[in-house]
Amino acid sequence: MRKSNSFSALVFVVIAGIGAAIAYFAHLAADNAAGIAIFCAAIVVAFIVSSAIQVADQWSKAVVLRLGKFRSLEGPGLFFIIPLIENIPYWLDTRVLTSSFKAEKTLTKDTVPVDVDAVLFWKIIDPKKAALDVADYQSAISWASQTALRDVIGKTMLSEMLEGRDKISSVLQAIIDERTEPWGINVISVEVKDVLIPPALENAMSMQAQAERERQARVILGDSERQVAEKFVEAARTYANDPIAFHLRGMNMLYEGLKQNSTIVIVPSSAIETMQLGGVAGMTALTLGIGQENANKAQAARNGHSSALPATEDELQPA
Repeated sequence: MRKSNSFSALVFVVIAGIGAAIAYFAHLAADNAAGIAIFCAAIVVAFIVSSAIQVADQWSKAVVLRLGKFRSLEGPGLFFIIPLIENIPYWLDTRVLTSSFKAEKTLTKDTVPVDVDAVLFWKIIDPKKAALDVADYQSAISWASQTALRDVIGKTMLSEMLEGRDKISSVLQAIIDERTEPWGINVISVEVKDVLIPPALENAMSMQAQAERERQARVILGDSERQVAEKFVEAARTYANDPIAFHLRGMNMLYEGLKQNSTIVIVPSSAIETMQLGGVAGMTALTLGIGQENANKAQAARNGHSSALPATEDELQPA
């Protein structure tokens, strides 16, 4: 890749301008042939000097050939070449470069067609090898990456590819780096961007995942019911060994039910005798007591509401 050299162009303009000025003064001296010769010589000198001056950027390396044979690597900065004898066929970028590559409709080890996109990060560490040992190192890297990706896909199961992208990336890096090392290129890393599978297989995998989650939910629910049943068994053993605690628990449940719902609860006579409520009379008294308590609360609420209303005419007349 050739690059423009603005400094060389500036040198060409300066030399050509000086030659034109000298030729103009020669023309004023009534020597037209000398003026033309000076101007032509100035153009030739400007071309030779500007061609000899080259400037390489900080990240660039210039491959200099002398009569077709490798002479040296130049840059960065200012350097000189011999025009018409030496030339620069390549300007190499020594920074970290990126290349995208993909494998389409490639079969995995379990015969599933997939499309895989990846990115390669690489760097030229030996510009001489990159320029002389391979015709087009960028195309060579691209083809080497694609073939390596297809080989890795063909040896990998679909599940491993979807779950272990890091592993595939490290394997690809090792394979591509081994292939590009003779070219003076170092592979820094390989990143697998995306793995695309057929839509029908994607729907089947989604249904499988849903079924697996439903199975786990049912297992968790069954385990919860088992734990609740075990707790009930432990509570029953506790109440069986302590009748007083069982009586207190039954009375508390009955009291809470009557207090919250304010209704009649029908219980077996054996339960009444067990809780020692004094037979039907004790049960009735308990129910009436709770009902009277609720009635007193309601009457108090109505009295408070009526006291806030204005008095009627009968109430205002004297007795």
